[in-house]
Amino acid sequence: MAGRFSNKRKKASGAAPANTPVEQKPDERLLAAMARLDAVSPADPTEGDHAPQPKDPAPAEDTPSGEKPASPEPDEQASPGEAKLRDPKFLDAKVRLHRKLIEEINLSAIDKVPEEELRRQVAELASEYVLAERLPLNAHELEEFASELYDEMTGLGPLEPLLKDATISDILINTHAQVYVERFGQLELTPVRFKDEPHLLRILNKIVAHVGRRVDESQPMVDARLEDGSRVNAIIRPLTVDGPLISIRKFSKKPFNLEKMYEFGSIKPQIGEVLAAAVSSRMSLIVSGGTGSGKTTMLNALSNYISHKERLITIEDAAELQLQQPHIGRLETRPPNLEGKGEILQRDLVKNALRMRPDRVILGEVRGEEAFDMLQAMNTGHEGSMATIHANNPRDALTRLENMVGMAGTNMSEGSVRAQIASAVRIFVQLSRLSDGTRRVTSVSEITGMEGEIVQMQEIFKFVRVGTEEDGTIIGEFRATGVRPKFLDEIKSHGIEIPGEYFDPKDPL
Repeated sequence: MAGRFSNKRKKASGAAPANTPVEQKPDERLLAAMARLDAVSPADPTEGDHAPQPKDPAPAEDTPSGEKPASPEPDEQASPGEAKLRDPKFLDAKVRLHRKLIEEINLSAIDKVPEEELRRQVAELASEYVLAERLPLNAHELEEFASELYDEMTGLGPLEPLLKDATISDILINTHAQVYVERFGQLELTPVRFKDEPHLLRILNKIVAHVGRRVDESQPMVDARLEDGSRVNAIIRPLTVDGPLISIRKFSKKPFNLEKMYEFGSIKPQIGEVLAAAVSSRMSLIVSGGTGSGKTTMLNALSNYISHKERLITIEDAAELQLQQPHIGRLETRPPNLEGKGEILQRDLVKNALRMRPDRVILGEVRGEEAFDMLQAMNTGHEGSMATIHANNPRDALTRLENMVGMAGTNMSEGSVRAQIASAVRIFVQLSRLSDGTRRVTSVSEITGMEGEIVQMQEIFKFVRVGTEEDGTIIGEFRATGVRPKFLDEIKSHGIEIPGEYFDPKDPL
């Protein structure tokens, strides 16, 4: 790379000395490359700016089913040139060129180089690469290509093409030498690499600093989020053996609604209609499931049926909920400072939220003693509150909730805790990520009350697996169990009618 931040390449001929101001004019080699590209561009109308461009891939958006969408929607804001540059072939080209860049430049010097000089050097290398690879870009597209490459260098480096790829839902970094992504529910290895461990740590520190957090030997684990809301978890040495491990759950630019989930087969319309009616009728609900099963996606989708007249307070470790109501207060926990002080837990935020006159409290995830305060809220005028919890089935979710309440140190008896749960929570929605990568609502259960000291629960809908195809695709169907839920009368009192045939177990939904 030419210039004073180069490791390997000699300074390019015609480059300004380090102490000489760079003139504000296009790089001559870039202009020459553009002219050569235009000269060799084929006259075929299928090439260039006037060619019909491939549609952008459909947004992954934490795809609830993990399946490839049947009919992707093009980005109406993208120009033909931008659409071409987003083609997977050019994303791959940027990944490879970025690897070449990080091998040839002094990364620690990037922040000290004037912007004009850095842009010129990146544009020069981009033009050389495009010519060498004979990528079919015209002059304007080459300029855009170089500009995007510069943004990637000054942004999150090798991660930028993956973050822009709408088909990717998760990015999993296993040290600087290995990066996996999840696309359509399946993991795949990418060609993305970081130059070395310091390079990866530099990118990680840029991420966590944006949200006022830090990661170092004294605090080697961190939760953060990107500017677009994507959730980031990182853990570094000495807790990791081989190097930093980073997981990025990409943020959905277009939140999923139930209609989109119907298209993916994650849930049937009859089940969705019942859940939507329950949310509208202010029934407290908990979404349970394993990691990556789509709990947050489901919570976002169900929140569409909350009245816009209600005031909502959301509480999360790293803000990622995308509620659509106009009256929302968003709260986020805070880790301790360098002295180990100043930590704000979810329980602290739940207690404070109850003083903020909420109609409903939405917890991104219940994982500890805040469960007690959440149940208190549901039992004291905040019906319709919702949360997610990690569990393999509704009964396990119930047990976990009971254990979390015990963590609050309230000295309540086991029977009292269960009575609190039975009176606060009405519905459990269970999600699972199946072995073929698809995500399904596998159970909808209702809490009906107490019998002795046992919480009574009945299943209303379930997903039944009936077989597996040769390629591993799971075959199954949604069925009603034949149980008529007790909450139907309450739904009816809110003016919502649910057809009785939805609960007929004779035929699949």
